[in-house]
Amino acid sequence: MSTEIKAPVFPESVAEGTVATWHKQPGEACSRDDLIVDIETDKVVLEVVAPADGVIEDILKGEGDTVQSGEVIGKFKEGAVGDSGSADKKEIKESQSDKAEAKEEQSQDSGDAILSPAARKLAEENNVDPSAVKGTGKDGRVTKEDVQNHVDSASSSGGSSKAAASSAMPEVNVSAGERPEKRVPMTRLRASIAKRLVNAQQTAAMLTTFNEVDMGPIMEMRKQYQDSFVKRHDIKLGFMSFFAKAATEALKRFPAVNASIDGNDMVYHGYQDIGVAVSTDRGLVVPVVRDVDALGLADIEKKIVEYGTKAKGGKLAIEDMTGGTFTITNGGIFGSLISTPILNPPQTAILGMHKIQERPMAVNGKVEIRPMMYLALSYDHRMVDGKEAVQFLVAIKDMLEDPARILLDV
Repeated sequence: MSTEIKAPVFPESVAEGTVATWHKQPGEACSRDDLIVDIETDKVVLEVVAPADGVIEDILKGEGDTVQSGEVIGKFKEGAVGDSGSADKKEIKESQSDKAEAKEEQSQDSGDAILSPAARKLAEENNVDPSAVKGTGKDGRVTKEDVQNHVDSASSSGGSSKAAASSAMPEVNVSAGERPEKRVPMTRLRASIAKRLVNAQQTAAMLTTFNEVDMGPIMEMRKQYQDSFVKRHDIKLGFMSFFAKAATEALKRFPAVNASIDGNDMVYHGYQDIGVAVSTDRGLVVPVVRDVDALGLADIEKKIVEYGTKAKGGKLAIEDMTGGTFTITNGGIFGSLISTPILNPPQTAILGMHKIQERPMAVNGKVEIRPMMYLALSYDHRMVDGKEAVQFLVAIKDMLEDPARILLDV
């Protein structure tokens, strides 16, 4: 029986998508729930899986084609190749299973890793040797997350991995004097980011105010309670949860910073949904931690780790990134000392964290070396006055330098 392969139904905030990759080709057999095609939107990559055992009959929308919500992109034929009765189907299916098992056994004997389709695609894109990746899936199968973790590990260790090289420049033998170039189409997510950033600069009266915070008290608290925190909550205590809680208290004191602009209306939000900017291979995404005021430090840390893991594996859902009343971005993890973050419309402000660096500071009339961090608050002057922006940033500084203020609300 022939059925239609349709693009997923997109949320209202997503107008259209692009066919990113067909993992199965016409005539190629696949099992139920096998990944057959990726649809890339301006927010996330959506996966379409096989509805049953069968084969891809026809592809109507090729890679790079634009598709609408629910549009037919191909045809799928249920049943095995050579549809000649249930007995034949069973025999063919068992034969395919035997071949697959034999192939997997052969791979194991030869030292090759067993990869899922998504993992194989990611490994090929990043020039990763599958045998170098430790599989955590069933029977040692290498998953997409395993490959992504391997790529991230190679990048963070300082090694110049093939993945980083291939994304920046094609691997070619270059003679002296040659100047190679590589032209890569902008992804839908990257194009969306570019459009939003340009729109933010063109439509908002954006200003940035700066301050600095002594991170010593927070660092001492983390050092003192880290082991107990990990034992009780099974997660490390980071800096972001402190900033999120401090921002939440400051947002309650200065509602305009927690507002948004909708046409000629100013919308004041009576809750604090804080977006945390996360860098991925595809670009910057901003998942939202909701109702931060009701969460403890451990809850915030767990949510941030969860979003980070989902972002690296390309598993963030659109609902994870919609909404948000305020955003925090941390350029310090990449070594940024100071910067001016760009607004995340329709929000009216964004807080930029930076690198912690020891500097000589005057403390009670004496010069001391203190771990300092520059803070930057970019804000829309149409909604937020300069006085409010400065006081908001000072409130965050005061709470971080004396963390008890967060608990006492003073």
